[in-house]
Amino acid sequence: MFLGHFGVGFGAKAAAPRTSLGSLLLASQLIDLLWPTLLLMGLERVAIAPGITRVTPLDFTHYPISHSLAAVLLWAVLFAGIYYGLRRYSKGTVVCGLAVVSHWVLDLLSHRPDLPLAPGSSLRVGLGLWGSLAGTLLVELAVFAVGVYLYVRTTRASDRTGTVALWALVGLLLVIYAGNILGPPPPSVSAIAWIGQAQWVLVAWGYWIDRHRRARGDVEEATPGRSD
Repeated sequence: MFLGHFGVGFGAKAAAPRTSLGSLLLASQLIDLLWPTLLLMGLERVAIAPGITRVTPLDFTHYPISHSLAAVLLWAVLFAGIYYGLRRYSKGTVVCGLAVVSHWVLDLLSHRPDLPLAPGSSLRVGLGLWGSLAGTLLVELAVFAVGVYLYVRTTRASDRTGTVALWALVGLLLVIYAGNILGPPPPSVSAIAWIGQAQWVLVAWGYWIDRHRRARGDVEEATPGRSD
């Protein structure tokens, strides 16, 4: 899943208006941001197997550090703890922690039974939505659309950049998603890992957007422009 994770990041703004969109995207994508580095380090493995699902040609053979349920829960606690230490915003802390966990939940829906419950566990789970292209598109686009709607309803642009930057990111994410679905399989595992590092740019983009948007509502207007 790709768009769905970003949809969670956008939508989480409604639950924690003072938390920057960048932080929310970082939380919702955290384990997919860790995964490419772990691939490059040889600590996790993936194989390219065209046809293994209708949606992705990737066979996730070994990724317990980034994608096992136990590890994700630990990453969520770590991320939330760091966020609270930096921002002292309790609501944002809880929302960021849940956003990290949401990634595993959406992956559980999408993946084949390849998600380990813990490092070293032989039990793997996955509900296999990727077996249906139509089902995947329906779920991912719906989650993404709801998330963007909640973000737009929760914030307003403070200048033109706040509008243009937001919709440019939304458009870029849709283009990337279309390329992932319709394009050829990646040429190599190393290419997957290096291209995956580009997701950090999307997180930085989220921080930039939020610097040009304000949370709606009287409480948030008391501290205009503040975003944690």
